[in-house]
Amino acid sequence: MATTPLGIRSYPYPWWLRCSSAASPGGFGVRAVRFPSHHPRRLCSAPREGAGEGGHEIVRTLLIDNYDSYTYNIFQELTVVNRVAPVVIYNDEWTWEYIYDCLYEKKAFDNIVISPGPGSPMCADDIGVCLHILRECGDIPILGVCLGHQALGFVHGAKIAHAPEPVHGRLSEIEHTGHNLFKHIPSGRRSGFKVVRYHSLVIQANSLPKELVPIAWTTSDRTLSYLEAEHPCTISSPLSITNGSSSYELTERVLMGVMHTSRPHYGVQFHPESIATSFGRQIFQNFKKLTVEHGLHTPSLHHRKVSDIGDKLDLLTNGSLNSIKKANNHLHDKFLNGTRENKRKYLKLQWKKLDGLANRIDGRGKIFSELFGNQNGGDTFWLDSSSTDQNRARFSFMGGKGGPLWKQLTFRLIDQSNGSKSGGHLLIRDSSGSIKKNFLKDGFFEFIDKEIQSFQYDERDFEGLPFDFFGGFVGFLGYGLKIECGASVNRHKSTTPDACLFFSDNLLVIDHTNGDVYLLAIRDSTNLSNQWLVETEKKLIRLAARPKIMNIKFPSKTSPQRESSFIPEKSKTQYLRDVAKCLNFIRDGESYELCLTSQQRKRVGDIDKLGLYLKLREKNPAPYAAWLNFENEKLAVFCSSPERFLRLDRHGILEAKPIKGTISCGNTIEEDERLRLQLQYSEKDQAENLMIVDLLRNDLGRVCQPGTVQVSRLMEVQSYSTVHTMVSTIQGQKKTNLTPVHCIQAAFPGGSMTGAPKLRSMELLDLVESCPRGIYSGSIGFISYNGTFDLNIVIRTIVWCDGDVSVGSGGAIVALSKPEEEYDEMMLKAKAPIKVVQAMCAKEEAVSSCVPLQS
Repeated sequence: MATTPLGIRSYPYPWWLRCSSAASPGGFGVRAVRFPSHHPRRLCSAPREGAGEGGHEIVRTLLIDNYDSYTYNIFQELTVVNRVAPVVIYNDEWTWEYIYDCLYEKKAFDNIVISPGPGSPMCADDIGVCLHILRECGDIPILGVCLGHQALGFVHGAKIAHAPEPVHGRLSEIEHTGHNLFKHIPSGRRSGFKVVRYHSLVIQANSLPKELVPIAWTTSDRTLSYLEAEHPCTISSPLSITNGSSSYELTERVLMGVMHTSRPHYGVQFHPESIATSFGRQIFQNFKKLTVEHGLHTPSLHHRKVSDIGDKLDLLTNGSLNSIKKANNHLHDKFLNGTRENKRKYLKLQWKKLDGLANRIDGRGKIFSELFGNQNGGDTFWLDSSSTDQNRARFSFMGGKGGPLWKQLTFRLIDQSNGSKSGGHLLIRDSSGSIKKNFLKDGFFEFIDKEIQSFQYDERDFEGLPFDFFGGFVGFLGYGLKIECGASVNRHKSTTPDACLFFSDNLLVIDHTNGDVYLLAIRDSTNLSNQWLVETEKKLIRLAARPKIMNIKFPSKTSPQRESSFIPEKSKTQYLRDVAKCLNFIRDGESYELCLTSQQRKRVGDIDKLGLYLKLREKNPAPYAAWLNFENEKLAVFCSSPERFLRLDRHGILEAKPIKGTISCGNTIEEDERLRLQLQYSEKDQAENLMIVDLLRNDLGRVCQPGTVQVSRLMEVQSYSTVHTMVSTIQGQKKTNLTPVHCIQAAFPGGSMTGAPKLRSMELLDLVESCPRGIYSGSIGFISYNGTFDLNIVIRTIVWCDGDVSVGSGGAIVALSKPEEEYDEMMLKAKAPIKVVQAMCAKEEAVSSCVPLQS
């Protein structure tokens, strides 16, 4: 982060993500909440029955974010428990002087929560102002979580040391003293109190000063996987040993909770906000009750009693939900009614449904090839649900160049290796070939957001359509756009564009459940022609009348030079070294999980690109597959992704479906089932998945209504043609005052491709990885003109660029990782697309050798 002339740090997330945190509605320059100087601090009466355990008191929390990826899970919990959203600030965002003013002069907060985070409390850059707060705020209730817990110990003289082993995404049973922080929570083995741990460092128990007393421990040093914790009687663990009647190891226990003897300061090493921690919300409710009781029962602090403000909530901090909405709506309305008032575009949707037509045509590939396959499918797209098993996907979307509103956006970030961070060059090409160039100082997401917000439409136009893409932007967002989403730097410059999107105004949709075909056309007020709908319907009817054939042959192009095999970006030895580097980062607490990747490349020349994609979808069908061909860029993408990044439907529901945990399919039914169960009950893979689920809950928690973020499916094993994968589903209700692009930006790039905490992990991966990821690890999909979107994670993908193809693959490195196994998993994920390329090259070489020489 950069420092401004005022000494204020500049922060990674844009204003609309920080408005629920600390941004003032008065402007973007000063990162501070301004409270009315005349605001009366009312005293509340005695607490009502049930206060602190779901009671009616409103408690205002200052939540200090140590740049973690789980802070907004705490935010969501506190908003529900406290009945008002906390104010979130980074640990280096406010000076101590300003914090003191808010706490003691304005009396703006009733308690403080210090979040988890990467690093160590012994490092000033990692912990920021938190140590100062713990030293000086002896009369204010404080709860430290994980890093915040360690900071509480460190500030009073306890030693911070490496844990007996790093534990990330695994569970432990907890025994506690019965302190009120754990009121109504059972204690001990088989009590049901199991917590998720994400830490490599601990407070050394034998170093506790007299000011701190322990209040919680693990019952043993044995950890549990999520499924083992859920079903302890049915799943046996190879790690357990028998000692008499107990199957637990009775060695060193790990300190999990401390409290100060004279201050209302508490710390827990585990993560109460995790989806897999039991009684997590109860801990926050207990902390609320401790805050209420402290404010009421400490005579010397009578003036700091908790306010029961009721209807006067709007007089309080920007952290309240009402204030967030006011601030966002004020800026949003100002934006729409100001500079963009004269640029709004009215769009009209025309569409026609052809019942069951796809069932009368021999294959979806034939439809695409007939309508859009000329010149090897130049300037076309196909969002291809080629795997519809288990109701994973229902619709496919395809289109090409030609409509009056069609255009292509190509965006390239400026070189950031010299420290420059923002902006890039945008090239816009319309259907006539006319080109406009712009420099986007505020970045690509800002531009797309303004484009979407400029569209006006009538929702009645798409009533009756069973899908959510009615035309609009379709293409890819490259991994490098992380620089617009909080990342500090891009150390590697992508050779491909950082984003490339078509604006599709003519669109064909196939419903795989019944074979219905939909033709859609977007037009503006100057051109309401339905010519494309009429002509395309005629082509499809003629196509359906043709006799079906078994195989479709596509013309092949020959290439004079081909290399025999793919060349890896890194040797196996170097990849193993990089895994070891990641493990060292994890051991030192710098990250919980690092998604390490690499690439393999091959020169193929001017290969039959459409034929290559059709072979890929045949050999490796996937629900979020895609074909993209950008002819002017000499760029094509053949994607067989099984993973959804993020979706927003017409009802405002956001959904993410991260994949973490992959194993190959077996050669026999028995072997296949054994491998599937091996993945299901793998402690390592469950830990990987749980960490990313909590990360996605955090990302959605930034942009969803409090209390609406839910995990509908956790660690479900899904099977594909070549691999089994572990998939979870997270959903939430979008806040009405945020735009769809805000939601994308809040979660991009997908956490399954970064690790956690996301910002620190991306920094570390930029250091370890030796080349740009480019399109790989980004997203492909659509952003409809009405704001709905569906984007995948770009994995299992072939990228063709001017005769070269590349295949990226990788895996999550966690504390339980073994380097050799990580290398094997990385190669497994690349196997299917690489085999397709090699088979296609062999086929074209065979055809070439059979062509007679011309005299």
